Amino acid sequence: MRVLCADDHDTIRKGVGALLSDYFEDLIFEEAKNGAEAVSLAAVNRPDLVILDISMPMLNGFGAATKIHELLPDVPILFFTMHSAEGLVSQARRLGARGFVLKESAGDTLVDAARALLHNETYFPLDPIS
Repeated sequence: MRVLCADDHDTIRKGVGALLSDYFEDLIFEEAKNGAEAVSLAAVNRPDLVILDISMPMLNGFGAATKIHELLPDVPILFFTMHSAEGLVSQARRLGARGFVLKESAGDTLVDAARALLHNETYFPLDPIS
């Protein structure tokens, strides 16, 4: 399984990779430090799952999600962010994302969210309509 994680903080990327590698065998984990790099890597490597932060330099997560969804409409996108402002989940859904989780609850939700998206399900625990 190939997962691409884009976040401008190295520690977050390494933590996501470590957490997922504990639960998924044969994980190929790729890292991008901004949205533009995420789009490039996704286009070349065609991941099974893309995990995006919202706030990144060069191209934010919403911009990256738009481009990745256009290039690879069947690849699930999961937003993994510290931002919980009202409306972000709805915006993520409009852009084609299939999940949205907060970094503060990563230990409890990230693996469940990844599993759900890889099984063609959605994961929006913050959204009352899910």
